[in-house]
Amino acid sequence: MIYLHGFASGPGSTKGQYFLERLAAAGIQLEIPDLTGGDFEHTTITRQLDAVQQLLQSCEEDVCLIGSSLGGWLATLIAEEFSCVTRMVLIAPAFRFVSRQSRIFGEAALAEWKRRGYLPVYHYGTRSTRQLHYHFLEDARKYESIVPRRNIPTLVFHGIYDESVPYSLSVDYLKTNPQARIVLLASDHGMTDQLEVMWEMMVAFLNLR
Repeated sequence: MIYLHGFASGPGSTKGQYFLERLAAAGIQLEIPDLTGGDFEHTTITRQLDAVQQLLQSCEEDVCLIGSSLGGWLATLIAEEFSCVTRMVLIAPAFRFVSRQSRIFGEAALAEWKRRGYLPVYHYGTRSTRQLHYHFLEDARKYESIVPRRNIPTLVFHGIYDESVPYSLSVDYLKTNPQARIVLLASDHGMTDQLEVMWEMMVAFLNLR
């Protein structure tokens, strides 16, 4: 089982560590790779996908991916390429990442990011402001048009008060994956107030009892 953290996050994320402890108590190992490889400033979607692909190169057993936010989007991209991924748990998956950045920042701000080369971003993993190279956005555009079509059991959690990713995007995802089901919760994008609720539903979904 592999946990894919979100944008500007890392292996020490609140959700990642919570599920790590709960799964360990159930006798299940959860891997939480640093998708940026320790180089957030120059990370790209391609590099993050490569980090996961390296873990799956020799997989001989079924794998469940748990993806949070950007990691949720990455999980759907990985599942398209690796048949050993047979289940997914997506937490507020960040679909349509690039188009949403355009709306959030505005074209003028994105043009300034391109001109300067770097954008200051608050990194939740290090609790500090870091610089992110514009190549991250350029690279992400290559994946924006990919429509996840892998039909596998998938449990999607999304907060109805999500201020970053509209829950309607997760609802739309169900159209291309008939085996997916969505649970809408009264929470925001972080969903850290719903950890116990999500865990109990994951236990049933993953047949841990």
